[in-house]
Amino acid sequence: MAQSVFTGYEAGPFIPLGIIAVATAGTPVRFTNLIDPSAINAPESPTPLASAVNTGGATSRKEYTVTCNQIIVQGVKSNGGNGVTNNTGNVYVMLKGNSGGLGNRTDFGAMVLFVGPGLTAVLSVSPMNRNALCPYQLFLDADNNGDSALITLVVQ
Repeated sequence: MAQSVFTGYEAGPFIPLGIIAVATAGTPVRFTNLIDPSAINAPESPTPLASAVNTGGATSRKEYTVTCNQIIVQGVKSNGGNGVTNNTGNVYVMLKGNSGGLGNRTDFGAMVLFVGPGLTAVLSVSPMNRNALCPYQLFLDADNNGDSALITLVVQ
């Protein structure tokens, strides 16, 4: 069965990113992998819109990169059928590696938080810092191949 992919993120307040699966432990997957697999709307790699002078531009680029006030991360994976089951091990929310760091679960300088099997964590900012979190900057890694996280953004 095909999964929904919610790309109309202007509406909010909830933006489900889906279950982000880590195929190979130690190889982080971007949070936005399902809604924007080519990272066309990522702030670090702006892609110009198509125009008469830019025939190679991306036509699906949004005017603004999605941001949010909270990110809910649940340590579950698909049970292959009608629901979810707990992961085997931890999943890790990571920033991209910097200064030679790997940016995976062994790079503690890039680790934001970890979520145990079946548990939930929430990243949030003060309401005064409205929608300051960018999911394009976050990656998911796992202890075990195939472990995942159900990720939901909350837009203020």
